[in-house]
Amino acid sequence: MDERAAKDLYPSTFSRVAAAYKQRLDEVMARGEAHGRTAVIEWVEPTPGKRILDLACGPGTLTYPIAESVSPGGEVVGIDLATGMIDLARQGAPPGLPMRFELMDMEDLRFPDRSFDAAVCGHGFQFVPDLRRALAETRRVLKPGARMAASVPVDPSQPSRAQAILERAIGGALPPAPKARDQFATRRMVEDEETFAAIAKQAGFSAADVVRYEESTTWASPQHFIDMSAGWWSMAIRLERLSRDDRARLLERATRAIEAELGLGPLQIAGATNVLRAIV
Repeated sequence: MDERAAKDLYPSTFSRVAAAYKQRLDEVMARGEAHGRTAVIEWVEPTPGKRILDLACGPGTLTYPIAESVSPGGEVVGIDLATGMIDLARQGAPPGLPMRFELMDMEDLRFPDRSFDAAVCGHGFQFVPDLRRALAETRRVLKPGARMAASVPVDPSQPSRAQAILERAIGGALPPAPKARDQFATRRMVEDEETFAAIAKQAGFSAADVVRYEESTTWASPQHFIDMSAGWWSMAIRLERLSRDDRARLLERATRAIEAELGLGPLQIAGATNVLRAIV
């Protein structure tokens, strides 16, 4: 698969898989297993009356609970470059909560200086081509003393056997996961705690650190795990060129391979998240 620019690849990809992405993430959040994303919300201390910016908001995963916390008198503005995510966030928004969603690039925020009391980003900064610019734009729209927190996924210390079996079972029949040619440097920066914090300070934050969270997601069975994995953006884009029958055949092969080695479940799948915590 050809390497494309990040802003050509990711918005269209996430738009196509928005519903499946939301389903998986909703399950993980409901089980309390998304420790990094939870830490993001806790760090910015959403309280009634605050105006908070949700960068790369996706289907509203962080926007909704934050909107509950800032009501009454506050507001949450969610932005994303994927039209499918923005549409889904608007459709699913609980009535009466103070929130709105806009299609916008976090490297070019269309807000005045000092517009927000805090900012969050759940698994978004790893996709930007220019990390320093995105952080500087975030810093610009925050008030003095405001807090910002951002989570990014990183490789866990102990990879999961189920994930390795999945790739071994079907990886040879699929193209590799797509990567954008202009965000390799960003990936390296956010994976290193000291570098990520240093870039935030270079972008104008007065203080910044990064906390790493080892995480584990629970799936009831190998079939449950495969169903959720097939809808995740990085696997979904690898599968979408196949016919429906070929896709079903490959996923069935993967399910049986995991059952043969690990049993019928439940499965614990390891993950990890770096959380940037910064103060203006």
